[in-house]
Amino acid sequence: MAEIQIDTNVAGLSSEVVELATKAEEFGFDGVFTSELDEDPFLPLSLIADRTESVTIGTRIATAFTRSPMIFAYMAWSLQRFSGGRMVLGLGTQVKGHNERRFSVDFEWEHPGSRLREEVLSLRHIFDVFQGNEPDLDFNGEFYQFSLMTDEFNPGPLEVGPPDIWVAGVNEYNIKMAGDVADGLCMHAFNTPKYTDEVIAPLVEKGAKIGDRDPDEVTLSASPFLITGATEDEREKRRQEVKRRIAFYGSTRTYHDVLETHGWTDVGMELHELSKEDKWDEMTELVTDEMVHAFAIDAPPNALADEILEKYGGTADRIQLNFDGGDYWKDILEDLRSA
Repeated sequence: MAEIQIDTNVAGLSSEVVELATKAEEFGFDGVFTSELDEDPFLPLSLIADRTESVTIGTRIATAFTRSPMIFAYMAWSLQRFSGGRMVLGLGTQVKGHNERRFSVDFEWEHPGSRLREEVLSLRHIFDVFQGNEPDLDFNGEFYQFSLMTDEFNPGPLEVGPPDIWVAGVNEYNIKMAGDVADGLCMHAFNTPKYTDEVIAPLVEKGAKIGDRDPDEVTLSASPFLITGATEDEREKRRQEVKRRIAFYGSTRTYHDVLETHGWTDVGMELHELSKEDKWDEMTELVTDEMVHAFAIDAPPNALADEILEKYGGTADRIQLNFDGGDYWKDILEDLRSA
């Protein structure tokens, strides 16, 4: 079994965040990623790159349509240079409401996945120009056109090469697209090992065939819900939080394919109807222990390594877990490395 890489996520610009990232590296995490939530996801990466030596850094994810691909290219190229080749540019479409109402970005396209695919291709072209593999900037797509790059504005090649590009995918098109043109797939938290094995991995393989690629070149990055803690009371509190999140995502039809794989379509429809009435407590009660077991990694710290390997060993290449800075994580990561 190939060794699974263990990542974590951090947020903010405070010294505590940088300390958490350095502790994550010290304990043995393989990567530290940021998300586009209530902070810019790129700014913390400069600080983290400066204070760490070996961990992969990256966005998981940055919203794809809120910046020009050229802006992404410059930021990712600078971070790749500054970190010595550790940068991953993770992009996702985000939903229509956030694009239009939070970012004031037009979202009137029939297939957002097609635009994300073209964004990846345009970034590949820009990276080739930066690296000197293409003499001229000349990309003419449906959504993006780039044709001006003088020496003054070209940052020049990197010894470590361009950063990897990952995309987030939930629907069939985006998952196949990851296999076709991306270096990795960021899988949603509302996901299970069964769904990954039976649906996601085959779709990535189909996409890889379209792109005439080896599917093993595409990193599968999982981010399951995590339930752990020193006491059963702590774990039960987190278990209830996870049930609420499962109920929330399960009420959205976008994610019902995952429920269908497990035979829980009726639960999804019931959750959807209750959500329209804001009956969140009732929704949480519909989430069974069986569902929690499918969606979450649930174990005390001394059994967490075994649970991670049982659930995702051989299923994902990387797994992102929330890291609270607790010293028990050092033992967990040591157990994973020795397994």
